[in-house]
Amino acid sequence: MRLRLDPQDDLLHAADADVNFNESRYYNFFDAPTGLGGWVRMGNRPNQGYAEMTVCLYLPDGRVGFMFKRPSIDSHEAHDAGGLRFEVLEPFTEHRVSYDGKVCLLDQPREMTDPKSAFSSNPHEPALLDLRVVAVGGMFGGEPEYEEGEQPPTGTAHGFARGHTEQHMAITGVAEIGAQRFELTAGLGLRDQSWGPRVWQSIPWYRWLNASFGSLGIACTLRGVEGSPKPSVNGFVYDIERYGHNKPIPVREIDLHTDYEAGFAAANSVVVRTDDHAYELHGVITATIPLRNRREGRVTRITEGMTRWTCESHEGGGLSEYLDQIVDEVPVGFTAGV
Repeated sequence: MRLRLDPQDDLLHAADADVNFNESRYYNFFDAPTGLGGWVRMGNRPNQGYAEMTVCLYLPDGRVGFMFKRPSIDSHEAHDAGGLRFEVLEPFTEHRVSYDGKVCLLDQPREMTDPKSAFSSNPHEPALLDLRVVAVGGMFGGEPEYEEGEQPPTGTAHGFARGHTEQHMAITGVAEIGAQRFELTAGLGLRDQSWGPRVWQSIPWYRWLNASFGSLGIACTLRGVEGSPKPSVNGFVYDIERYGHNKPIPVREIDLHTDYEAGFAAANSVVVRTDDHAYELHGVITATIPLRNRREGRVTRITEGMTRWTCESHEGGGLSEYLDQIVDEVPVGFTAGV
């Protein structure tokens, strides 16, 4: 597959006519010295007149500060709504993330299975983020380009993204939640960007795993394909110690085993294979928050698990994101054994 990827793709793309057009940016991080982790996302839906804004902060004591809003927007010129703002200071190299607002502070993050009850029964605290996000790994992804008559490969999700990029980053700055202040000095994480029509119900299930170790970074997706027993595989590794550069190396195979507790992933083991090496990762999910999207009677659950990862001699952090369509109150990926 031919992919177009140039610095212009780190900026915003013109919206097409599809009512579900979405352009989103996402950043996650884990700072080992403070024990604070988190992720933020904003998806502009200019043809529907709003943005999806999410802030999720994992405190060292197990609590989670969370906020979701759909602020109105009247253009697609920036990711800047609901108190959350993303700035591209230098494409492919440096971004800035800032937030000034509130979060719902959850002692039991899984209460978010019922968002209305969770938001009304837990305290809301002021929160502030000011983060510098600098590249440590090379860019991965882009937008596929097809010649006339060519067909997208099996497993392409037409309703999820037309273009998609990912990159491992180093994160420094300040986070405040209520009276607590965290100085981030050694944060590592990953950012991604996607554009095109987004319908959360277009994929039966996926498991998106990303781990950051500094000189090593891994991000991979195992995704269910409608009508096929074989999931699709996508992802990349950068490994400066092994290869002497930070360019992405494609992932060829993923073997995943998940340990579940009460229907939620609690730990996972995964073997990620490139053409010339197998990386064995073990993750312990320290806090999980379930999110929900409903459309035309269908329910999608996306669980976001802050994860402490080990890989060979490396220790780091990242996220385990599990998306499932819910059928008869059961996540379909759980039924599929992943």
